Amino acid sequence: MGGSSGCDHTNRADDKPSLVVVSGDTAGWIVPCGCTTNQSGGLLRRGSYLQQLSEQANILYLDAGGALHGTSPYDVAKFEAILQGEQTMGITLHNIGSAEASLGADQLRRIEESLGDEPLFLSANTRDSAGQSLGIPSKIVNVGSRRVLVIGVLSPSFATEEVRIGPPQKAILDELARSKEEGGHDVSIVLAYLPEEELRELASQLPEVDAVIGGPTGQAIAPEPSGPLLLASATNKGKFLITLTLPSIATPKLTGQVIEMTEEFAGAQSQQENLDRFYKELAARDFTPEETSFEPAWSAGGASAHRVAGSKSCRKCHQADCDVWEHSAHSHAWQTLQKTGSQVDSYCQQCHVTGFGVPGGFVSAKRSPDRVNVGCESCHGPSQQHVEQPEVHTFHFKNAVSTCVRCHDPENSPQFDYGTYWPRIEHGTKGTL
Repeated sequence: MGGSSGCDHTNRADDKPSLVVVSGDTAGWIVPCGCTTNQSGGLLRRGSYLQQLSEQANILYLDAGGALHGTSPYDVAKFEAILQGEQTMGITLHNIGSAEASLGADQLRRIEESLGDEPLFLSANTRDSAGQSLGIPSKIVNVGSRRVLVIGVLSPSFATEEVRIGPPQKAILDELARSKEEGGHDVSIVLAYLPEEELRELASQLPEVDAVIGGPTGQAIAPEPSGPLLLASATNKGKFLITLTLPSIATPKLTGQVIEMTEEFAGAQSQQENLDRFYKELAARDFTPEETSFEPAWSAGGASAHRVAGSKSCRKCHQADCDVWEHSAHSHAWQTLQKTGSQVDSYCQQCHVTGFGVPGGFVSAKRSPDRVNVGCESCHGPSQQHVEQPEVHTFHFKNAVSTCVRCHDPENSPQFDYGTYWPRIEHGTKGTL
């Protein structure tokens, strides 16, 4: 095998096959939002898949990086919950991706220390401003009878003032040489959080390794030959995992496949418990929009022109329209979150409240209970000025339809069609929305 110690271990007899499973680019997608059917991904399904595999194979579980969405307090809390979920699944190493690096060395070290004594973060080419590594550069893990060398790297394009990133190829070659000096390995796998063009270029320069598994490539890449090695990518909100089968007598070559985390994988109970703990933490911390990385529903503007007044202020002049709204799903949007407990999650709140992060709008579940549900201003825009001066229309008065796709996007509402949906809530004077 490329990059091995030179020993042929394919004739060892194992009772079970040995597999390497790699996730990546979870991007905060701890669970599918649930706004539509057939959504993929989520830690509950990932846990179920790994649990099924562990019953019939030796498993090495790794993550290629990119687990969080941003650096806000909300994002950090979710990142910690994702890592705790990964630990429950038996993860061995979590490569540092761009999102992890953006937290900075101190934050990463604090998080790692809170998770236990064993090193979790992997990175051969990242350093802090003092020259200290952000993670261990590599590790040899015994998987069945195989000695698997795992190396992690990050693209230099993600360097920051605090995080320095060296050339990935050199870092990898250094770790291969170090492994050879310390007794060698049977299989070498590189977790490389690099954009696709860089990823493919790196793979072409590394005939010494057996597999390069990437991260932010937009869409997952099923394992494919790249010279003598296998190239693959686990990405897209953790919806796709890469599963490699290590060489054996039955299959003397390293093989792999991409697995989509669909509804066929029932949620693992241990991951549901982890999700419940996370929701409990969110309920206690009651994050405001300013404590997240999510954009406000509208950009800031004049104090009156861009201030939410609340749906109750509409009823005096728009009684019939309000009656239509009260019988629509929009007026019960918050209750749909309560059914799953996700009403505490800012990611879900964005599209189930009125004026997320806007003056006069939704602040948090505890602090603005009168701004839950998708009210009139979610589509028509802040109306405080209109309430004070009825002749001044809200700024979405003639183009409310344009606001639909902010929440009814391809991810959360793939079947959305304005011509089909509008009759369900039709109100007002045609041509003036």
